[in-house]
Amino acid sequence: MVDITEIFTNLDRKFRIGVEPFSIDQKTYSRLVKLGQILLQFYHAVNELYDLSLRGHYPSWIHEYLDAGKTERVIDYGRMRRFKNDLPFIIRPDVILTDEGFIISELDSVPGGFGMLAELSQYYAEAGFNLIGGRDGIITNFAKAIKQLSGQADPVLAIVVSAESQDYFGEMKWMADALTAFGLTAYAVAPEEISFAETGLYLERSNGRQKIDVIYRFFELFDLKNIPKMDLLLYAVRKQTVVITPPLKSYLEEKLLFALLHHPVLAEFWTAKLGESGYHTLLEVMPPTWIMDNRPLPPHAVIPNLQIGRVPVTDWQQLKQATKRQREMVIKISGFSELSWGSQGVCIGHDVSSKVWSDTIDHALDSFPHNPYILQKFYKGKRVSASYYDLDSKAPKLIEGRARLCPYYMVHQDHVQLAGVLATICPLDKKLIHGMVDAVMVPTMVKWE
Repeated sequence: MVDITEIFTNLDRKFRIGVEPFSIDQKTYSRLVKLGQILLQFYHAVNELYDLSLRGHYPSWIHEYLDAGKTERVIDYGRMRRFKNDLPFIIRPDVILTDEGFIISELDSVPGGFGMLAELSQYYAEAGFNLIGGRDGIITNFAKAIKQLSGQADPVLAIVVSAESQDYFGEMKWMADALTAFGLTAYAVAPEEISFAETGLYLERSNGRQKIDVIYRFFELFDLKNIPKMDLLLYAVRKQTVVITPPLKSYLEEKLLFALLHHPVLAEFWTAKLGESGYHTLLEVMPPTWIMDNRPLPPHAVIPNLQIGRVPVTDWQQLKQATKRQREMVIKISGFSELSWGSQGVCIGHDVSSKVWSDTIDHALDSFPHNPYILQKFYKGKRVSASYYDLDSKAPKLIEGRARLCPYYMVHQDHVQLAGVLATICPLDKKLIHGMVDAVMVPTMVKWE
């Protein structure tokens, strides 16, 4: 069994420690493995679609939606031709297990949690469990990707953590130390620790001055104005004296990408880029989504595929008249905001009063175009169970809840590897599934039959 005392001593996180990893069946595992390459194709396609829209080959409203509310600096860096093909090397969907299979509630291009999963995986693997990704899947695949990005055999990596993301610094410090032990020189640093020269960016360390080859960006693009030395860092990126990942492309980080996937005008594009099978796979797992654009429609127009009962929606105000059952929808901010991560800025329609639902609709519409919101179909997670260590009784206890899986796909030479899966099981009374003190958070394994 896992040593509970050791885990709580070493982990700088507050959640319940599971007795064993979370188990998924072979079918779910197989679907998750196949999903990774399709999601990489999706990112390639989005990257191309944005560029085609900019150049007038596709409608301008595509890039206008994706650029809405962004600063001029963020837009300019996202459009630089020298970074045209850059994509995130970590792909992490939030997967909700349902009675029918699973759905993806959102994609995270700047995810946390991979350091915590890497540390947990070591404990559970050493206890004898056969995990998805194994003991060191996160570490080995992360290191491979960084070396490929740098084009060097022995690069120096700086994981730059902003003040806004400070809660994750301990996790990133552990990750940097683990990468260094693996053979990749890595440091977790605050932006102000970086020094600038015309030849690049540097860190002053006890073993001397070290030139940074790759920056792993653990900060959000909406927060650039608050980050010390950001002008110097961006100058080095522009001059290509340092590589930054994830790339400075805000349009890859918008939840409204789901709405573009479901837009009937773009069906032919997605089919061409994803193939029939890949396109239909994503249509099945990415919930129907709509951008809450406050501009009026002409009388003969409808919002595609959105109905209240059997009545097509022609005006967002119709949503206010929906019954509780008809309100099984989620309203959330699309991105580029401090409200765009975790469970912030999220309203579940059937879980709130008609007044709150109505006010949320008004707020979402009033926020356009500066902070676009999306409307998304809600899918209820299926009931699962997990055992965890109760610290008071010093004995295992059972929790009934709903599960979110976070597969960490890592891209190396355009090939996707499933490096590990973090499971979060929240009590049944929690509508939103995320890390919390009441949640069990464990690595995932396959239940082979």
